[in-house]
Amino acid sequence: MSDEIPFRVADAARAAGVSPSTLRLWEAQGLLAPARRASGQRLYSSADVARACRIAWLRREAGLNPAAIRVALAEAEPETTAPTAEPLGARLRALRVARGERLEQTASALGISASALSTLERTGAGVSFKTLADLARHLGTTVSALSGQDQPGGAVVRAGSARIWPMPVPGLRVEVLAEGRRQMDCHRFVLAPGAASEGGYGHEGEEFIHVLTGRLRLTLDGVECHDLGAGDSVYFESRRSHAWVNAADGETVLIWVNTPPTF
Repeated sequence: MSDEIPFRVADAARAAGVSPSTLRLWEAQGLLAPARRASGQRLYSSADVARACRIAWLRREAGLNPAAIRVALAEAEPETTAPTAEPLGARLRALRVARGERLEQTASALGISASALSTLERTGAGVSFKTLADLARHLGTTVSALSGQDQPGGAVVRAGSARIWPMPVPGLRVEVLAEGRRQMDCHRFVLAPGAASEGGYGHEGEEFIHVLTGRLRLTLDGVECHDLGAGDSVYFESRRSHAWVNAADGETVLIWVNTPPTF
């Protein structure tokens, strides 16, 4: 999913054979839950487009109204019983259930829709980087732990063999450069054009970023902005709200270190 190019509303509508306004209506009716950038732009995954095509067929061929379509979709994808092959989604659901929280309660605490959280738990996809960080914090864990990084690992990570985080965010690839329970989270971030955190997040610790290629725009506390090019570095306290975006026309690659491992 991390390498998937998301569909914009016009592209998703064309694939489903409906108008963009129809997709927005289905979203208001709770039939679709696309991801959104901080700007509000809708982003549809391949799963979203497949769901839209199914909705269009149920409406056109079966003649179902929105309520009946919702039932038909739920029967095909029962939220409470359908197993998931996505490790990240399964871990998130297990942590939520262990806390005794219903889907709606957790979603409300994070300020996202229950359908978006349901999609994340079932598919491991469909939220912003900020939402993933906020969710990990709410559930009493870290993004690194959710990725399985706490598993024992050797001292050396060979070139080309770094483990890749399961990542629900399009356009973002995170490579683990130090395995196991360490005092530092060490990662290589590869940001596709337009990739962004889509909001600020914070946690305990201190962070170091070094830009290998491309350009990163980092905003601290919503007001302090740093444009970093290849060869530039920045160090800051992790508790400060930090938001970022790939400011290059092409790919941006970073070395990102956090200590202690609270992210």
